[in-house]
Amino acid sequence: MEELIEYILQFGNLNKQQIDLIKSKATEIEVRKDEYLSEAGKIPKQVGFVLEGIFRFCYYNNKGQEITDYLIDENHFVTDYQNFEAGMPASQYLQAITDSRVLIFSKKDWDELLNTIIGWDKIVIKIVQKCLVEKIERRSPLVSEDATTRYLSFIQKFPTLANRVPLSYIASYLGITQQSLSRIRKNIR
Repeated sequence: MEELIEYILQFGNLNKQQIDLIKSKATEIEVRKDEYLSEAGKIPKQVGFVLEGIFRFCYYNNKGQEITDYLIDENHFVTDYQNFEAGMPASQYLQAITDSRVLIFSKKDWDELLNTIIGWDKIVIKIVQKCLVEKIERRSPLVSEDATTRYLSFIQKFPTLANRVPLSYIASYLGITQQSLSRIRKNIR
């Protein structure tokens, strides 16, 4: 719980009563490896904060291939926030790659925080902006770099993930085949 509060306080000030209210609305759950926190075609019902574990956003392309779009690890929010807020069905799956522990806020509780805590909306906007910037910074180089450079960038940006995420997901995230990734890893050792 303290990880969540520390994270939030980077984006604005809260008093003890506000922090206590946030804590009272968070519910810790366990999400087993391969389970979904939200699914494509369904309206996301919660905002999560990862205490332990790794998640991925994934979808199926028009050829039926599963594509890993984004990875999220500890001490980050995990949700399809745009569709959560709009009450619209998600276009991607949000899947646990490892057994995970997550603090969850239901839509009702999240809205109560927005309506009760003065300035909470500004904190949320800053968090969402930070998440979007991180996503762009992580994805942009993948378009212009060769496969080896993409992998080296990945292990530099995500040093703890390379050994915790299956190679097939890393390859998909990098936009290369698993065989290419295995060859790249062999050549750089």
